[in-house]
Amino acid sequence: MPRLPRILARLALTLCMVNGTAHALSAEQLAAIDAAQSQQMMTTTATPANPVPAQQAPQYAEQVRSGILLPGETGVEHLLPVPEEGLPPPYGANLFAGGYETERFDGLNDDYLVAPGDKISIWIWGAVNQGEVVTVDNQGNIFIQNIGPVKVANVKASQINRYVTEQISKVYKRDVNIYVNLLNATPVAIYVTGNVLRPGQYAGMASDSPLFFLKRAGGIDSERGSYRSIEVLRNGKVIAEFDLYEFLLDGRLPKVNFKDNDVILVKRQQATVVVAGAVRYPFRFEFKQATASGAELARYARPLAKASHVGIAGAREDGPFSVYLPYKAFERYELRDGDKLLFNDDLHAQVYDVQIQGSYMGPSYFAVKRNTRLHDLLAHIEVDPSLADFENVYIQRKSVAEKQKEMIEQSLQRLERSVFTAPVSSDGEARIRAEEARMVLEFTERARQIEPLGKVVVSDNGEVANILLEQGDVVYIPTKTDLVHVGGEVMMPQAVVANPNATIEDYVAWAGGYTERANYEQIMVIHPNGMVDTNAKGPLQPGDQILVLPRVDVKVMQTVKDITQIIYQIAVAANVAVN
Repeated sequence: MPRLPRILARLALTLCMVNGTAHALSAEQLAAIDAAQSQQMMTTTATPANPVPAQQAPQYAEQVRSGILLPGETGVEHLLPVPEEGLPPPYGANLFAGGYETERFDGLNDDYLVAPGDKISIWIWGAVNQGEVVTVDNQGNIFIQNIGPVKVANVKASQINRYVTEQISKVYKRDVNIYVNLLNATPVAIYVTGNVLRPGQYAGMASDSPLFFLKRAGGIDSERGSYRSIEVLRNGKVIAEFDLYEFLLDGRLPKVNFKDNDVILVKRQQATVVVAGAVRYPFRFEFKQATASGAELARYARPLAKASHVGIAGAREDGPFSVYLPYKAFERYELRDGDKLLFNDDLHAQVYDVQIQGSYMGPSYFAVKRNTRLHDLLAHIEVDPSLADFENVYIQRKSVAEKQKEMIEQSLQRLERSVFTAPVSSDGEARIRAEEARMVLEFTERARQIEPLGKVVVSDNGEVANILLEQGDVVYIPTKTDLVHVGGEVMMPQAVVANPNATIEDYVAWAGGYTERANYEQIMVIHPNGMVDTNAKGPLQPGDQILVLPRVDVKVMQTVKDITQIIYQIAVAANVAVN
């Protein structure tokens, strides 16, 4: 609207005629008029880039508040402080995390009971044609023309058609068709009080679940409210009680048809215990009584199968106490308010899982007792003597791999400290140090990605040590071969047929020779049994692996020493040459 017509319209609206007398509008009314005109301009004015059709009405999307506070409101966290920090949430707290109070279904369920104020449509055709919509009066009756009053209060919605049809058929006995339908129900106002976040009065349908009203009230106060003792009161008398634990576990929830002024009362929280450790539900659990047995708690917390012991700490009449019980004894133990429980796996495994790799026949996994030795296991592994190199067995062990990883990490940290803390005496030396630090960082980043194999050498000269096995061991039986593998800093890493008259230099030459970065003096030979030889002499055996290490090109002698040491450690631990 142009400014001048808008001013004139505002001036004209400042006077209103009431019984022929002019009255001036208040300032608030003028402000409301301005706001309405501004809104009209915003919704009807089209920009050239985004024209709005003249016939299209403005569309408004209804949104829920989603926790947004109105002016003057106070957040619940300020009204209801937490009594103790660090406690886990109560079991069932996620029950009120959904938004189902804004996703309600406006229809009626089959078990809804007709109440005063409900509307019912009645259609009669045939010998008599009649149609009307009637309202249930305060006495629970509907009045049908030519029939009279029919009492329908407390009739289920699924039965209303049959029930009213039977009453009408008593008058119209023949040649009449009847259809009855419950159109809509009258909303009810329910009070939700006790230990909820927002006590008050809330509207809903008589057939709504108690959970609907509890959610509208913000849910149960997790620090003070009971999930196990909730009552529905009508005229001061309890008409229903329910335990949300039963609903969460078994889906049982009493059906209640609410009436105006009914009260949902969430009672005070009762005795609770805190559960942690090897359980599927590490929550705070509530008892229905002052005490509960460990077996009852386990029904809700659901300990893992590996849980063998339970630690309990709390307070009794004679002061604080703690006890550590086997799980069987815990099931009979009496728990009280404030106890803290820790479920623990405190039994050493009596059976180990051992894997077989390489050349073997039969199963690849064995379950052995914890005191089993290698010879006992090998006696049960079937091999083909023509294919399996059973004299060069070795083991890959997790604990050894972890130790190798730890030692490499310590060496890398020492290397980084030596580079970053080295003193400099000039700008030129500082630039050299900076470039050196960059190269060292690149080297340490690649080195940290190497995963050691955890090899345990158990065989030498055809003799196999009879060592104890550990959980997760991998027993590797090499395959007999006629090849020698050449890798590392050579031009063409490859496998070459073993030659009893060939030297290491011959094998390197057959692999294309050394690369520019090769360290001619650092050549490792890894034998089939996992043993590493840095000073191999004489002819190589089939199955050996030649690994040419890289040359470190750094200016500072201490750094060269550290990097060389790390390269050796990685080559031994992972059979890899890193540069």
